[in-house]
Amino acid sequence: MSSRSAAVSLAGVGACCALLSAVVHLVIAPEHLEEMLYVGILFIIGSVALLLAAAGLVLRDSLAAWWVGALVSAGMILGFALSRTVGLPGYHEEGWDPPYGVLSFVAEAVFLVAFFAWYGVRTAHTPAVPVRPKVPAGR
Repeated sequence: MSSRSAAVSLAGVGACCALLSAVVHLVIAPEHLEEMLYVGILFIIGSVALLLAAAGLVLRDSLAAWWVGALVSAGMILGFALSRTVGLPGYHEEGWDPPYGVLSFVAEAVFLVAFFAWYGVRTAHTPAVPVRPKVPAGR
């Protein structure tokens, strides 16, 4: 598989994972807006960011889209873990919240795996910048 086709395939995986996580969080956002307002707002902000990342991956396979998706996915995984262990300010959940918790966790984890794989493909096949010899002034 060429590096270009690998990058396109990984971008497709990343876009699907970002879209899945965004939809899951948008579905459960209204419930969380009632339960703990700031958690619901964070779900909506994260979902919008993931939708933009998915669009950026599909349309341009851009570095910015990958980084936004990776940061939001990592943040959502961290928030999920914290809310079920030590808790968040005024908010503590029990269990994995099936099916939504498991679904979003898997989507975010797979996004991160795709991001690291894409980054590895990208850096492994990036040509080195040629070094030009310095020419003394006046020549």
